[in-house]
Amino acid sequence: MEFIEAKQLLSAWSDGKSWFGTNYNLNIYKGCSHGCIYCDSRSQCYQVDDFDRVRGKENALEILERELMSKRKKGVVGTGAMSDPYNPLEKKYQLTKGSLKLLGKYSFGASLTTKSDLVVRDIELLQQISQYAPAAVHMTITTFDDDLCKKVEQRVSVSSERFKALKTLSEAGIFTGVRLWPILPFINDTEENIKSIVRASAEAGVKYVAPCWGVTLRQNQQLYFYQQLDKLFPGVKEEYIKTYGNSYECKSLRVNELKKVFVSSCKANGILYKMPDIVSAMNRPYEVEQLSFL
Repeated sequence: MEFIEAKQLLSAWSDGKSWFGTNYNLNIYKGCSHGCIYCDSRSQCYQVDDFDRVRGKENALEILERELMSKRKKGVVGTGAMSDPYNPLEKKYQLTKGSLKLLGKYSFGASLTTKSDLVVRDIELLQQISQYAPAAVHMTITTFDDDLCKKVEQRVSVSSERFKALKTLSEAGIFTGVRLWPILPFINDTEENIKSIVRASAEAGVKYVAPCWGVTLRQNQQLYFYQQLDKLFPGVKEEYIKTYGNSYECKSLRVNELKKVFVSSCKANGILYKMPDIVSAMNRPYEVEQLSFL
């Protein structure tokens, strides 16, 4: 794996009230090898050249430890927004595992977003963190069907494997949730898919399912997405062009009916779906210690 220079890893402090309870963001890797056809992180505005090639941050753990030591405010560190922390190279280099050890050492919380069941490897570290601060794992699951998953997310743990990982994590006492996004118009925007994901989430013991009712297309990501549609779903690209033109946000035409199905399914299965409720549930066990934690 190639290592690239990094001077800073943690973002500035955020109050964590609006986005899954995270106060800092961390990307220990650059680029992602999962091959998801819809990934907005390919967009030119993020300036990640050769996006499918994973690179590590040079001296990442030393930099992270220095930053954690210098932070005046403790908080929850989120990772996985731009690069999956459990890419295949993590098995060898263990930068994410090392990061979790440091978060535990300096009493920070952890919020991991991934499409890989490799996260199960770090259950003990997450359990240690959860004794004094939030420790959460968010699995992005776009489709319940493994065959469709292999098309739109070409080099990941398939959906059924992710649900198994969620069940293992939930049974170990880790706060878990499913990010049902993106809903891809003309591909996975069906009632059956929505109901199946919510039902499987409940069976896995997750706390919430959070949806995104469309896909974002801009700059070079639109070109890549359309190239993949031509290969995998002939004729669908033309539907996108006819329906959305050059729109940035492409919401499913069925969004209103799908929202009703989603909310009904969540209520029937006891699953949270509103962001304030999700953040509250994640933080509730630590509210007594909130002043000392923050």
